[in-house]
Amino acid sequence: MKNFNQYKRFTVTSALPYANGPLHIGHLAGAYIPADIFVRHLRLKKKDVIHICGSDEHGAAITIKAKKEGTTPQAIIDKYHEQIKTSFKELGIDFDMYHRTSAAIHHDLSQEFFLNLYEKDEFIENYSEQYYDEDYQQFLADRYIMGTCPNCSNEKAYGDQCENCGTSLNPTDLINPISTLSGKTPVLKPTKHWYLPLDKYQPWLEQWLAEKENDWKVNVMGQCKSWLKSGLQPRSMTRDLDWGIDVPLEEAKGKKLYVWMDAPIGYISATKQWAIDHNKDWKLYWKKQENEEDNSCLLHFIGKDNIVFHCIIFPSILHAHGEYILPQNVPANEFLNLEGDKLSTSRNHAVWLNEYLQEFPGKQDELRYVITSILPETSDSEFTWKDYQARVNNELVAILGNYVNRVLILMHKFYDGKVASNGEKITLQDEFLATELARFSAEVETSLESFKFRQALQAAMDIARLGNRYLTEKEPWKTIKTDPEGARLALHNCLIIIGHLASAMQPFLPNTVGKIADMLNLPLNAFGYDEAIAFENEHTLNPATLLFEKVEDDAIDYQMQKLFDKKAAMTSQKAVTAVPAKENINYEAFATMDIRTGTILTAERVPKTKKLLKLTIDTGIDERTVVSGIAEYFEPEAIIGQRVSILVNLEPREIKGIQSQGMILMAENSEGKLGFVSAGDGMHNGSVIR
Repeated sequence: MKNFNQYKRFTVTSALPYANGPLHIGHLAGAYIPADIFVRHLRLKKKDVIHICGSDEHGAAITIKAKKEGTTPQAIIDKYHEQIKTSFKELGIDFDMYHRTSAAIHHDLSQEFFLNLYEKDEFIENYSEQYYDEDYQQFLADRYIMGTCPNCSNEKAYGDQCENCGTSLNPTDLINPISTLSGKTPVLKPTKHWYLPLDKYQPWLEQWLAEKENDWKVNVMGQCKSWLKSGLQPRSMTRDLDWGIDVPLEEAKGKKLYVWMDAPIGYISATKQWAIDHNKDWKLYWKKQENEEDNSCLLHFIGKDNIVFHCIIFPSILHAHGEYILPQNVPANEFLNLEGDKLSTSRNHAVWLNEYLQEFPGKQDELRYVITSILPETSDSEFTWKDYQARVNNELVAILGNYVNRVLILMHKFYDGKVASNGEKITLQDEFLATELARFSAEVETSLESFKFRQALQAAMDIARLGNRYLTEKEPWKTIKTDPEGARLALHNCLIIIGHLASAMQPFLPNTVGKIADMLNLPLNAFGYDEAIAFENEHTLNPATLLFEKVEDDAIDYQMQKLFDKKAAMTSQKAVTAVPAKENINYEAFATMDIRTGTILTAERVPKTKKLLKLTIDTGIDERTVVSGIAEYFEPEAIIGQRVSILVNLEPREIKGIQSQGMILMAENSEGKLGFVSAGDGMHNGSVIR
C-alpha cells in the first residue's frame, strides 16, 4: 500500500451502529475509538479527511426491537439515533457527518445502486425456498430464525450469523431452526429474489486481496481467506420484509433491499449529505478519478463480525458498479470481553456508554485511554473494572497528571507562573531530551499508521515518563538555591516536554489536551505535529488544575455490583420463564431415535475452534467419532471415562473436516451451563435408552 503521506484525501468510515439499542464499550473498541484516533492524527498532519458514520435503521433487528417494546420501527430508530448520536458527541468521537439510513437521499442512492447492477445483468434472479411462519403468515427474515450453528454447535445462532463463532450463515444452514415469532419450526416456501453472484467475483477478489496481503491485519486476512477457501456462493440482495428500502422493480413489490445491500451504501449517502451541507464535491471522496494518484484513500473501521461484509460483499458491489474506489485497508478489531465473559446485549452484560457518561461525569478521556490501552487489535481482549481503576490511578493520575501538575505548581511557586529568559523565545535546551522526544513522536506516528493504537498510546505515555524522570533527576526545588539558572532551565525544558506530550496525546485524549492548553495559556493549534513547541518571553501560565482524579473503590464496587445484579436478574428470569415445550410428536417418530449409553475414550480440541471437541466414544456396538460443542465447559482430559448418552442413528455430517457420527445428549441449566446426561450405575455401554 502507498505511504499515507502520498494521499491527498482520506475517506474514513466507522461501522453504522444499529439504531435498536444503546452503545456499549465493545462497540467503542471495535469501530469508533480507533477511527477517531486515526482521523485526529490525519488532521494534525493537515490532511483532507472526512469521518463518516450514521445509524443503520433497517433490517429485522429494528422490527424485533419494536415488537418487544410494543411500538413502531420508526419510534425505535428515532429514539436510538438521537441517543447514539449524543453519546458519540459527549465521548468526543468527532464525525464530519453522522447520518441515518432512513433519509430519502440514502433510499434514492441505494435504489440507484441496485438498478445499476440490475441493468448490467449482474444479479441472478432465482426462486428459492425460504422459511415461512405459518402462524404469522409471513416469510422470516434471517434474524427471525434461530437454530444450531453447523460450525460450532451454538444452539442460539441466528439465520444470518452465529454470534458465538462469527460464521456467516444462511437460514437453511441452521440445524433445528425455529421461528422467533411463534417458537415453532418454520416451513420452506418458494419466493423470488435477486442474488449477487459472489462466486463470479471470487477470482477478482482473490487477486485484489492478494495485493493487500502484507498490509492488512492477519486476523482480517485470515477470515477473508477462510471464506474464499470455502468457495463463495451467490447471496440474496433482497428480502421479504415490511421494513426497509423498497426494491425498485415492479415485479418486486413488497420486497426490500437486504440490509447489507443498503447499509454500507450509507457511507456514500452520508458523504453526499455532508457535501451538500458544506458545498463540497462528494465524488472526490468516493469515485475513481482520471488520475489514479488523485484517488481518495478509503478506510473502513469495523469490528470482527463485519469483516466479511466490508472485505468481500461491499467490495464486490463496488466492483460490479465500476465507478467507485475500493478500501485500501479494513483495520478490523476482534472482540472485547467483559469481566471474564462475552459482552452480550441480550443478557445485558455490558458497560453501556450512556450510563458510563452519567455515572462518571467528566471522565470521557479516562474511558478512551483505558479502551485504547486494551484494544483487541488482533485477538480478543478484556475490560475489567479493577483494571480500569488501576490504569486511571497508576497511569493517568500518577504518571501523566502528576507530571503536568508538579511542573505547573513549581513554575507558580518559584516564578509566579512567568516563563522568562533574556528576552528570547524559550525552546528546548537539552540534546538528549530532543532526541528522545523525536523518537517517541516518530513511534506514535509509525504505530498509528500501522493501526497499532496500543503501541502508539504507550509511546505517547513514554513522553510523560521521560518528563517525570527528567524532573526527578534535576530536582529544581533543591537547585533553585544553589543553581537558580539551572533550575529555571530545567523547568523550562519540562514545559517543552509538556507541549510535546500534549501534541502526542491529541488523538487519544482530546479533552485532556484542551485542559493542558488552557494551563499553558496557549491555543490548541500550538500543539500540531508541525509546530515547534516554544514559549514567548514573559509568557504567563494559568494556575495548575488536576487533569485526573483517582477512581475510588466504592465507584468500582458499585459497577461490579451492577453487573452482578443484572446477571442475577437474567438468571432469575430464566429460572421463572422455562423454555417452551416443542410441538408434540407421535410415538412412532420418537421410536425412530436410537439412544445408547456409552463412554468417552478420547477427547481432543478441534484446531482453530473455541467450542468443539473431537470425541471417541465406545457405544457398545462400535467405537465412533463425535464432534461436540462443549469445549468451553469441559477440559478434554477431564472427561475421558465420562459416561454419556449418545444418539447413534443420527445421519453423519462433516464438521471442520471431521466426520461426526452421532450426538451426545447434554442438559443445559438456566445459566447456560452444560451437564452430561447419563444412565445410572449398572448400565453397560450399548444399553438402549427408551
